[in-house]
Amino acid sequence: MLQMRRSRGAFSGFLLMLLGLWGALIPFVGPYFHYAYTPDKAWTYNTGRLWLELLPGAAVFLGGFLLMVARGRHIAMFGALLAVAAGAWFTLGPVLSPLWNHHVPMGGSPASNTVYMRIMEQLGFFTELGVVIVFVAAMALGRISSVASCIREIEEIPETTVPADTEPVETIRSEETRLLPRRKTEDTTQTVG
Repeated sequence: MLQMRRSRGAFSGFLLMLLGLWGALIPFVGPYFHYAYTPDKAWTYNTGRLWLELLPGAAVFLGGFLLMVARGRHIAMFGALLAVAAGAWFTLGPVLSPLWNHHVPMGGSPASNTVYMRIMEQLGFFTELGVVIVFVAAMALGRISSVASCIREIEEIPETTVPADTEPVETIRSEETRLLPRRKTEDTTQTVG
């Protein structure tokens, strides 16, 4: 009874897979476009990138994949919840990482020189990316859980055409109930008197 159509989470799953790829790969390819966090060298690996970008990006990608291929609600809901948790980690991870890293942010800092680009790097790497992931995954979660699993969708029945040798009901009734003109009745009553 937990069956559902794949189309319920397919588009959201596809978007989440793209966002997960962005989150996992942007720290490695961003320096080619002068869009980076320190260390601002392409394909540089460190533990901050592992915990704050690679693992959450992979979790979002996996959640989106599960949404795309799931036929059962429980698998699709797990994929959506996994993506929500990973999106929340994209947003909160850089804020919470100094708590276990001796008061030093694990993700580094934006590498650009201008304030505008530093803001865009912060949003594109972590904050806005996480908020968008949570939004898309929450929409998918709502869509999956909006119809109870025991209720089946009603299919429309196509209208049937009327055969050519039949007439509409109104026409038949009007011909059968045609009245003949009334005759005047003669007065047959006699007066006694």
